[in-house]
Amino acid sequence: MEIRNFVEFRSKLQSNISKVIIGKEREIDKIIVALICSGHVLLEDMPGLGKTKLAKSISKSLNCDFKRIQFTPDILPSDLTGIYFYNQKSGDFEFKKGPLVTNIILADEINRATPRTQSALLECMEERQITVEGNSIALEKPFFVIATQNPIEQFGTFPLPEAQLDRFFIRISLGYPEYQEEKKIMDTYISNDPLEILDSVISNKEIDYVQNNYKYVEVKDEIKNYILDIVSETRKNYEIEYGVSPRATLALMKASQAHAAINGRDYVVPEDVKVMATAVLAHRIQVKINKLKAVSNPEEDIINSILNKVTTPLESLE
Repeated sequence: MEIRNFVEFRSKLQSNISKVIIGKEREIDKIIVALICSGHVLLEDMPGLGKTKLAKSISKSLNCDFKRIQFTPDILPSDLTGIYFYNQKSGDFEFKKGPLVTNIILADEINRATPRTQSALLECMEERQITVEGNSIALEKPFFVIATQNPIEQFGTFPLPEAQLDRFFIRISLGYPEYQEEKKIMDTYISNDPLEILDSVISNKEIDYVQNNYKYVEVKDEIKNYILDIVSETRKNYEIEYGVSPRATLALMKASQAHAAINGRDYVVPEDVKVMATAVLAHRIQVKINKLKAVSNPEEDIINSILNKVTTPLESLE
């Protein structure tokens, strides 16, 4: 494993996406981690904060097939997977591919679709395949879903089911830009849209390398115990109805490995775990109703409080 390949991978993606998205380097880093770990990303924020533009800039930076799906209440599962139809010329049934048969999917405003349609994504996100009329069709690698959603308080939205939320590797929010960042956005977009001239900078071969080699980053027992302590706290915390699953434990370990790699290390340190913990765990916990009413972002607040509570390993891990 060559760590410099991970550093270069991050550097090229960061610099390219930052031509379009200003001042969101930390969020971009987390998306790069999810891509390396073959995970999927949920971007949750108010309209107009750049979710769709960020997803498009990522897709244009990667030399892969890309499809955008605009979710609406009337979209059906077959609109995503595709259908078999009878071809009168050939006298046989043929498969017409849906937009899920691609490498990168932008699932725009995913929570505007009905739960039935949302659930159509479950199989492809977890198994990397779709099933149409009993026939399973394997999806090509890489397969990367970037979904955007507006807060469920917005009119005409449906909350994502817990099973689907758990399929997303991370959930992040962009938030409002800082004063000077927003001024830079104005300067950048005053004459044209940089997204229109963005080039791809990452090849399929580079994606394949980082996805197959990040797992060789060392995770010492002290780090494993630290992750387990954090996970255990989510299952004991009185403000949480249901804590995270073992799938989340593995996701946090993998995210920590990938974060270490893009920062030039072949071993994980506690800071890697801390940086990724909220994005990986927050959407996987179910908060009690009284807490939901009291705080605007209760899941993130609880995970942050757990990180402050759990003792960080003090031994040298280098």
